[in-house]
Amino acid sequence: MKKSNQEAHVIAYYIHSWLKEYTLTFKSNSSHTIKSYSQTLSLFINFLEVEKKVKPSDFCSKYFARDYIEQWILWLKNHRDNSPETCNNRLASLRAFLKYLGSKEISFLHLSLEAAQILRQKTIRKKVNGMSKKAVQALMSVPDISTKTGRRDLVFLIVLYNTAVRIDEILSIKLKYLHLETIKPYVTVIGKGNKIRTLYLLPRAVEHLKKYLDEFHAVKYPDSYLFYSRNTGVKGKMSQVAVDKQLKKYALCAHAICDEVPLKLHAHQIRHAKASHWLEDGMNIVQISFLLGHANIQTTMAYLDITTEQEAKALATLEDEGKKEISKKWKSNLSKLSSFCGVNEIQKK
Repeated sequence: MKKSNQEAHVIAYYIHSWLKEYTLTFKSNSSHTIKSYSQTLSLFINFLEVEKKVKPSDFCSKYFARDYIEQWILWLKNHRDNSPETCNNRLASLRAFLKYLGSKEISFLHLSLEAAQILRQKTIRKKVNGMSKKAVQALMSVPDISTKTGRRDLVFLIVLYNTAVRIDEILSIKLKYLHLETIKPYVTVIGKGNKIRTLYLLPRAVEHLKKYLDEFHAVKYPDSYLFYSRNTGVKGKMSQVAVDKQLKKYALCAHAICDEVPLKLHAHQIRHAKASHWLEDGMNIVQISFLLGHANIQTTMAYLDITTEQEAKALATLEDEGKKEISKKWKSNLSKLSSFCGVNEIQKK
């Protein structure tokens, strides 16, 4: 067996290990982050196969060299019309894999070091459109509380605004994370990198949550999701797509009441609004940084436009470029590189 073919099997094995074992266990608790890793490797392997005509028998570590990665970034930008932000996210995901690969096989360590030298695409910093307190009040007035869905959605909005959590964080809340019967009621949130933070709940939020629990969680199983999917029941959380659909429906109605409500409202704007209102109310920037779950104060200062230039981060939407589960194919000597590496085949644009 040729060296390149040996390398092909080793790399394909670690691609499978990275996607199906390591990222799920150690890297992230976010399904969107894991999905991004999978899509990135699918895109890169398909680029090598389709654009560079690489076959499994030829596949080796040289195709992860800086030159190929830079060509791939340009291909994403020019042929798939990916934004600079998306290209940077793809590069970060590929770097993460190469770092893992180098940690497993020292002979591949140089690939990670080379990839770290690749320049990121220049991006235009986008400002998150803020919402005034008046706009938030208008939004809260829209759900029809005479219906079960309306009552659920109102509680969702109240908790989202009260805590300023990320969309995946609120959807990941389970009943065991709620502590409503203490002197100072609070919810435990598991954020990025499995970091845990405690967020206290205001009396209004507690009152609505208790009524919601009585109606939607007659039997209070600790591992039930607070906001669950109608299709899967309490064991499956609501999807971000479903939340986004409801928010835009309510935004359309609320905009007629207060034109400061964005018509294309998304959950991150409510998070940003609450953070801004905390600042307006005189809360310390250090406290706000902790409540938002930011790694450092600089991020919070940029997020709230305290610095000269705005660095507020909008909710990342990941391209839905492949939905099939990655099968364990690294052991097979298949003719297609994507199949050999066990990644999804990307459709041409």
